[in-house]
Amino acid sequence: MKEEEKIDKLFGLLGKNISYSFSRGYFTEKFKELDLKANKYVNFDLQDITKFPSIIDENNNLKGINVTIPYKEDVIPFLSKLDKTAEEIGAVNTIKFTKRGDLKGYNSDVVGFENSILPLLKKGHKRALILGTGGASKAIAYAFKRNDIKFKFVSRKPKGKKQISYDDLTQEVIEKYTIIVNSTPVGTSPDIDKCPNIPYQFITKEHILYDLIYNPAVSTFLSKGKENGATIKNGLEMLKLQAEESWRIWNE
Repeated sequence: MKEEEKIDKLFGLLGKNISYSFSRGYFTEKFKELDLKANKYVNFDLQDITKFPSIIDENNNLKGINVTIPYKEDVIPFLSKLDKTAEEIGAVNTIKFTKRGDLKGYNSDVVGFENSILPLLKKGHKRALILGTGGASKAIAYAFKRNDIKFKFVSRKPKGKKQISYDDLTQEVIEKYTIIVNSTPVGTSPDIDKCPNIPYQFITKEHILYDLIYNPAVSTFLSKGKENGATIKNGLEMLKLQAEESWRIWNE
């Protein structure tokens, strides 16, 4: 039997209940294509973020980590420093282990989201609703800010001026905000019948509905939008783009 390859560079995904992970499949395939036999990508599935330091202690060949729900904000206190964008957003989805042994946090969701939605935008797309207020929603808001698109967060428990509740989504609001982004996990497999509770009857062909979910490829949220003529897009391209940006960060 062939001796197992020595793993020099370990990468992984930090999250909770992530047995089905895009990142692991994507990077495993990438390492195969690039013939990087000494590279490996694994899932760090933690029920509690306080266990994060033990991952670092047990794996001295770690070079980079992606972060997913629900730890994009919770991981920040464990990091040595943040890149300027991640600091402004207040959420991290990429961690780099620097040569000095520091853990530096970045946010590649911004690049992924921005580059995947910009080609869809037309003149009338000046206002957006972001469903959800978790870590991913902050990167989306940052991308909108960078592109002069006004936005509001929609939350079950709204706080402050920037947030409204699902009950506030009148016909007038939906007609005014022609980009709607679902950054909640509602509708992800296996709960594919579920969708965010918005008045879909007011969606028109002027709207873009964008779902960060990619499994299923067309969520109930997207299919309801499509029925009314909206332009729809799922989160798969965003994931690929943010993965490539993570890879660039780890290797620069």
